[in-house]
Amino acid sequence: MSNLQPVRGTHDLMFDDIRRHRLVEDTAFAIAGRYGYGEIATPVFEATEVFTRTLGDTTDIVTKEMYTFETKGGERITLRPEGTAGVARAFISEGLAQQVPLKFFYREAMFRYERPQKGRQRQFHQIGVELIGVPGPQADVEVIALGHHILTALGVAGNIKVELNSLGDGESRAAYRDALIGFLGSHLQTLSPESRDRLERNPLRILDSKDPADRALVANAPRYTDYLNTASRDFFQAVQEGLTRLGVPFVINPGLVRGLDYYSHTAFEFTTDALGAQGTVLAGGRYDGLIPSMGGPAAPGVGWAAGVERLAMLIPEPPPAVRPVAVIPVGDAEAPVAEKLAHDLRKQGFAVDLGYSGNMGKRLKRADKVKARAAVILGADEVRDGVATLRDLDSGEQRKVPFAEIAPALKS
Repeated sequence: MSNLQPVRGTHDLMFDDIRRHRLVEDTAFAIAGRYGYGEIATPVFEATEVFTRTLGDTTDIVTKEMYTFETKGGERITLRPEGTAGVARAFISEGLAQQVPLKFFYREAMFRYERPQKGRQRQFHQIGVELIGVPGPQADVEVIALGHHILTALGVAGNIKVELNSLGDGESRAAYRDALIGFLGSHLQTLSPESRDRLERNPLRILDSKDPADRALVANAPRYTDYLNTASRDFFQAVQEGLTRLGVPFVINPGLVRGLDYYSHTAFEFTTDALGAQGTVLAGGRYDGLIPSMGGPAAPGVGWAAGVERLAMLIPEPPPAVRPVAVIPVGDAEAPVAEKLAHDLRKQGFAVDLGYSGNMGKRLKRADKVKARAAVILGADEVRDGVATLRDLDSGEQRKVPFAEIAPALKS
């Protein structure tokens, strides 16, 4: 017996788990399509600079969690830890600036080296959307409403709260940054060593600190909303009015921020207490400065990402597996006819289980194991007469059906 096991932080997906995952991804893809979002798939690894530029060199993802290595050719590449950076890189490298607005949907595996826990693995999966090229608040409203629509369709929206805040424009951000540095600087000895290091380079990241002393200090820090200028307040008000108009419930969370300078205006999270402490299932915001920070043209953007594993955990019952039709030859002599019939039924759209060996009794047991809906039984007399016995495995009723009428009979 082999001792080989999945690498820590990874897991196999099968049976009920994979059906939950597919339900999340397929539902999201179908609804995103109604909003005009087309699918994009970026490479599983990128030049490391794609992520260090976009995520910032003070973030935990860059400093602690990225899977980065050197290729045989000496290039530094990183397994994708999140989706937005790759989409932004594609926007630049594919020269898409003249095609805005652009709407992208993705469903991809991500990789982060962190402590595995419930709903969070080192290889995990995300769905996400990016809307590039629309500077107005209607874009923010649309992507938030799309996220709420998807969660409603999955039947989990009732357990989820939409939290909203504004980061304002560049002027507002600069004013708040100065106020925050002044406040935190006056309590320097209280800050953790990591937060002291971040104070000048990226003070907003301190607001996300998990250190207990930092969190106690941050609770009394200046509020972002007190430093919004008129234009930023108007933008945020338009987002709130748009969501209210569309019937999307939300609450304002003044503590919800994004630490990187390319974020602006709307920040939002969909949270739940159904998963314990790890409560965020979908998060996003506006990132008007991202693409220029990567060397691309000025192009506003807004989007979100959601963890498939966490959403799947909220779905109480997975969708049922497809119930196949069991084609059962009574003996070896009928096997070639059964094989041909199974092939023809599959081409006509039926899921068909054809046991590879065993007598009729064993094959019927297999049909029960795979939860077959019906059985098509072929004995010597049936093959001679060009008919099969069609048995309803739920009711037990059966009848003789000519070969040419098996498919219509199964459909009915």
